[in-house]
Parts: sequence; C-alpha cells; structure tokens
Amino acid sequence: MSTKITNEIVAELQMKAALKAQILKIGEESFQLLETALNAIAEEYNALLENGVKVELIKRSPRVFQINADEDTLIFSLQTNVFQFDREHEAWQTEYVEANPLRSYATIVNIYNFLSDSFKYDRDEDLGYLVARVFVNAEGSFFVEGKRQRGMGHKDFGKKVISAQIWRKIAETALRYCIEFDLLAQPYDNVKITDLAHMNLEIMSSKTKTGKRLGFQFNSDDVKDN
Repeated sequence: MSTKITNEIVAELQMKAALKAQILKIGEESFQLLETALNAIAEEYNALLENGVKVELIKRSPRVFQINADEDTLIFSLQTNVFQFDREHEAWQTEYVEANPLRSYATIVNIYNFLSDSFKYDRDEDLGYLVARVFVNAEGSFFVEGKRQRGMGHKDFGKKVISAQIWRKIAETALRYCIEFDLLAQPYDNVKITDLAHMNLEIMSSKTKTGKRLGFQFNSDDVKDN
C-alpha cells in the first residue's frame, strides 16, 4: 500500500528522470551543432593557411572532439551527467531561473587547451587548462564561462538558444585565446636539478612534464562575464 511519502518520492523521481533525459538529448543535439561549426572552421581556415600549417578536426568519440591548430590542441568534451548550479552561482539571480528553478539544470561542454606535442608524444603527465565551459539546459538555452567569452555569460541566460553559429563564436574565441596564451619557460631555479630516472625517461620518450603555465592559477574571476 503506497503512502504519501512514497507517492511524493515516485513523482519526484519521475519528474527528475524526464527532465534529465531531455537535457541530455538537447546536449547531444547541441554537440552535433558544435561538430558542424568545427568542421566549417577547419575547412575555411585550411583554405587560407599556408606553408603546411593546418587545422585538423578529430572526432575521438561521440562526446569528444579534438581540434589541432599547430602547437595547440583544443578538446571539447560533453559531460554524460546533468548538473545543477551551486547555490552561490549568479545564474540563480536571473529572472529566467527565478521564474522556473528547473532551468538551473544543465549539461556541460568543457573546452580544454593542451599542447599538441602532449598527444604526439603520449605525455600523460602534461597539463591542460580549462579555457571555457558551456552550460546547456532542457530548453537549449545556454551561457558560457570562459576566457574572453564576453556577451554570453549568465546575464544573458535564457535570451538565446544554442546554434552552430554561436558554437563557432565560442570555439573561435577559445582558439584565439589559446594561440595567444604562449608556452613560457619555467624559472631557472625550478628546473636546475633533475634525477637520472627522469632524464632517462626524457631521452627515451620526450616525456618531460609540460604545460603552458606550470603553476598557473585559473581563477573563476577571470572567466565570469561581468
């Protein structure tokens, strides 16, 4: 015999399952639009590039795209889960979410920047940096947190639906930032001593731990669209 609490739990479970299934469906559809945008970028850029420089799109899985652009690689990764904004997130203060709190549930596409040589030489210890993340909810509405991703932050959440054109803008902004975010040599005192095992590993496989900024702090206040 069902009780009131049983019925409430069943109703909540049913509602959340349907909501999350819809969000994941929209997320997968939006990721297909991203693939369209990345294909266009690779095709158009390669028609303009010279001297062997090219942009290469690799579909590593249905949820992971890789763009190689000379020394830089961008990884676009679609999460398999649905997330809700934390209670301190500014999105809660928007009229869009206040009108319907279920809009606070979204899937996420993370965009990471690695050195292309990290993949070429299988340097598993190399560092990648999250340069942007895109939230997409059940209605296809989105916002972006990321380096230089202006005009698409939480304040604009609910005003536009994700599209191939918007994905292109997001991708090109991330790509430009990564190209300008150069590899810097570490301070001398950080690398003046090594051990034989590490040197042998470097000699055998070029696996010196590398990242654009070892010790670089990617702060949340760098990515918010204020």
